[in-house]
Amino acid sequence: MAALYACRVNRPAFPIDPLLPRIRESLAAHPRLVLEAPPGAGKTTQVPPALLDAPWLDGRKILMLEPRRVAARAAATFMAKSRGEEVGRTVGYRIRFENRVCADTRIEVVTEGILTRMLQDDPMLEGIGAILFDEFHERHMAADLGLALALDVQAQLREDLRIVVMSATLDGERLAQFLDAPRLSSEGRSYPVDIAHFPARRDEKTEHQVRRAIDHAIAAHPGDVLVFLPGQREISRVQQLVEHVDAEVLALHGELPVEQQSRVLQPAPDARRRVVLATNVAESSVTLPGVRVVIDTGLAREPRFDPVSGFSRLDVVPIAQASADQRAGRAGRVADGWAYRLWPQSQRLEPQRRPEIAQVDLSGLALELALWGGSDLRFPDAPPTGAFNAARDLLQRLGALDGATVTSLGKRMLALGTHPRLAAMLLAPADAREQALACDLAALIEARDPLRAAPGRPRSDALADRWQALAAFRAGRVPPEASRSALAQIDQAAKQWRRRLRLDAAPPSHAPPHALGDVLLHAFPDRIARRHPVDALRYQLASGRTVRLFDDSLLRGEPWLVVNELRDEMRDARILQAAPLDEARLERDFPQRFVNEDRVVWDMDARAISAVRERRFDRIVLESKPLPKPDPSRYADALVDAVRQLGLDALPWTDSLRQWRDRVRGLRAWMPELADALPDLSDGALLATLDTWLKPALSGKTRLDALGEQELGEALKSNVDWATRQRVDALAPLRIAVPSGMERAIAYATDADGTPQSPVLAVKLQELFGLADTPRIADGRVPLTLHLLSPAGRPLQVTQDLRGFWERTYPEVKKEMKGRYPKHPWPDDPWTATATHRAKPRGT
Repeated sequence: MAALYACRVNRPAFPIDPLLPRIRESLAAHPRLVLEAPPGAGKTTQVPPALLDAPWLDGRKILMLEPRRVAARAAATFMAKSRGEEVGRTVGYRIRFENRVCADTRIEVVTEGILTRMLQDDPMLEGIGAILFDEFHERHMAADLGLALALDVQAQLREDLRIVVMSATLDGERLAQFLDAPRLSSEGRSYPVDIAHFPARRDEKTEHQVRRAIDHAIAAHPGDVLVFLPGQREISRVQQLVEHVDAEVLALHGELPVEQQSRVLQPAPDARRRVVLATNVAESSVTLPGVRVVIDTGLAREPRFDPVSGFSRLDVVPIAQASADQRAGRAGRVADGWAYRLWPQSQRLEPQRRPEIAQVDLSGLALELALWGGSDLRFPDAPPTGAFNAARDLLQRLGALDGATVTSLGKRMLALGTHPRLAAMLLAPADAREQALACDLAALIEARDPLRAAPGRPRSDALADRWQALAAFRAGRVPPEASRSALAQIDQAAKQWRRRLRLDAAPPSHAPPHALGDVLLHAFPDRIARRHPVDALRYQLASGRTVRLFDDSLLRGEPWLVVNELRDEMRDARILQAAPLDEARLERDFPQRFVNEDRVVWDMDARAISAVRERRFDRIVLESKPLPKPDPSRYADALVDAVRQLGLDALPWTDSLRQWRDRVRGLRAWMPELADALPDLSDGALLATLDTWLKPALSGKTRLDALGEQELGEALKSNVDWATRQRVDALAPLRIAVPSGMERAIAYATDADGTPQSPVLAVKLQELFGLADTPRIADGRVPLTLHLLSPAGRPLQVTQDLRGFWERTYPEVKKEMKGRYPKHPWPDDPWTATATHRAKPRGT
């Protein structure tokens, strides 16, 4: 280790230093490690260099993942300077559109998505000996995916690969159990922080509350002030409000130029006080010198899946308690500090941040997993099944998947590193003009809306209005309803896309009415919509769903639209933004989705079979004509579909058939060993297997009411052999002999959720004289529920304990009933009395 630290003689001490030998020892003995260390402990910048001469590393490279570009640059720069080197030599970094590494680089700091690309390109990870996941508590989906892939590589290909998961605030015990890894914890460097809640005034906007808190902090406390805000927009607003303060006001967010970021991360050269307005990029990974006061809005922009747009959007949401604690800790790094929280003290925050994988669009994840070759990887939190299946369905429509296989288009889409919808659109155009237009549309869709609603009018629902505002901005004109700054950001993003695609063509200055939709349809193939033949405001989507325009829509009357924003409502969804498209272009680009088909279907409205010859685009019917001579064999399919729509009650059930169902369902529950021999007759199972048991019985029929009761019974019992039917009759009989010598019916039933009820035997009390115990069925496992009746057939008692009834309740019943029914026997001793179903003989 002497050589390692030779170039760092003046290196400051860090709280994590005493733990470094244990970290090295743990990784020598075990390939995985969970390391907990609070902000300021030094885990980000001290652990990677401490591992460089480990024997197991054998001269190979260390990869360290950081959640943000600013953190990756800062960490690499600090480690390089600590070695007396320029960044890009022993220590370097790689982020999107920027690469500072060389052949001699041993520690490479990368953003989270970079690891996924490295693993997909080279699963063996040649030349890499360790992967460190820094700030894992942020639970970005890219980090979860990277960890799942790395664990798979370690298990299948690289037992020698070391994996270290590091964080300041996470459930370390749970993660260590998931990884089957040791867990080490470091003390941090911190001073006491006085936490107070800074109340808002009535109807006060957040930025004005922030300004008052800054004024108070500057006047009451020494040191620099760090303010946590959700995003750039809020930072810009607060900057305009605090120009008066006697301090240097600086912004810090991930989109700033490198020089400005570096300036914030270095001490002020003139010792002037500073107010840093930051997003949650300052919550972890980076160190801001001199901060003594933290002002926390308690808000952050985090990704949430937005079904309106089909994308994950950055929404302003309350932070978790763990984030609040970490933010407050920033005030205690150099001396005693103060933290002001701008939410009510009574407000309770969620304990931990929810993982992105549980709340964002999963189409990118599904595509990565398909390329990897399987979706059975181990995730700390598994992707939700419904969202994952929906993502795969979308990828099929986009042409990225063919079954479970990634297509050549899907591989090119992944290489673009953006949402699969946008990637499909960017790669679809064949000519340069349309490709440049696709770059504009990608930038518009990813950005916030550049148009403001005019006074007294709703915001335009035409995507073309946004693009025309962008074209006007490029020509030096900004429409009054548009935001210049938003258009400037969109224009810059479009330039980046053209560079990424190596496109030399300039963006068009004008476009025909349908040009935008003709390109956009490749991003939203599921939202192609055709106008209703009668109602000009209603449209049908390719999925079959009905949507609606606003009454004053600029798109009213367009035959075809591609919808890029929807809003769910009680009835039809509302179109918020769309573009017209040309049907001829639709046929040219998606010929396989236009089909001509003869259909024999159940018409729910007419409650009858409909036979038609249709021309369709997906589920949009373009033309329909009656079919004069339909194929009779297809009627059974239509009738089965009718039962799916109407439910099982549409079938001609009899009491006997219902009892059969309930007897079988009861035996499956009461005698689990028979479950394999007896069919599942629950509603869900019967509906799922209609083609198997019901369709043969409907063969040759043209109406649902042509199915007879006997035919339904045979269909229901079709997969139960004779011996099993006999066993059902024996174990769950329809009737049972009672002491009177008569046979009485047993009634079977199930609850609404399919749970079998206790079978019921309704019988006159006199017929059970002499019977001591409650009768049982199902090989003695299930007692019958006795409905004991009066001579007139009215209920006297409901019980499953006949012995207890005779002992405790019968004397009271006898006293009451003897006078009412004197012609019937009411013996003092029912145990020895003769059972009868008649009245007493005359003369007795």
